[in-house]
Amino acid sequence: MKVLLFGATGMVGQGVLRECLTDDRVEQVLTVGRTATGTVHPKLTELVPEDLTDLGAHTAELSRYDTCFFCLGVSSAGMPAEEYERITYQLTLSVARTLAATRPHSTFIYVSGAGTDSSERGRIRWARVKGATENALKRLPLTTYFFRPGVVQPLHGITSKTQLYRSIYRFTGPLLSLLRRVAPATVTTTEKLGRAMVSVTADGYPQQILEPRDITAAGRRDRPAG
Repeated sequence: MKVLLFGATGMVGQGVLRECLTDDRVEQVLTVGRTATGTVHPKLTELVPEDLTDLGAHTAELSRYDTCFFCLGVSSAGMPAEEYERITYQLTLSVARTLAATRPHSTFIYVSGAGTDSSERGRIRWARVKGATENALKRLPLTTYFFRPGVVQPLHGITSKTQLYRSIYRFTGPLLSLLRRVAPATVTTTEKLGRAMVSVTADGYPQQILEPRDITAAGRRDRPAG
């Protein structure tokens, strides 16, 4: 498979990129984002467009990829509602519509989060926006899967870009490792998340929405290492 990866500099995206580069089922990776990752690898190409909401100038390049892992996201904490919706809903749909027109029926995996509100009527704003994003993606001519991780533990030296989160992960690392063993439905890792995306793309999955337990199960599947 040939993978487009959005959000490769974030914590989740870093983990997904690592697994793509070490898995022989992935032939090529093109990261698309506001900044380059700084990673050098024979499989990897990086694209830093002027405007992520307007990829029209890059459609020929994008059409060579059959899978998109969309890991780009922001926290709603302290962010104006309009800005959160612009990034979470409008940007995601802009990218997805471009890919649907460029390569219809390709695979699009969107990382939302545990607690996403598919009804779009709940009290929690971020969950409504994530739910609306998932629902809109379902209507596009793409093969869509929605990953809803709960707590994600970074592994292999991967860190969050947010100082607060870095501090939290530094102090809670041992606890998260314990929780992964006793409560696999609530905690996964960047490694399992990346492996699950590749496996679901390669082999499919019986559900369109993958909750934390599903992500962990899909991430356990054996895969060839590069």
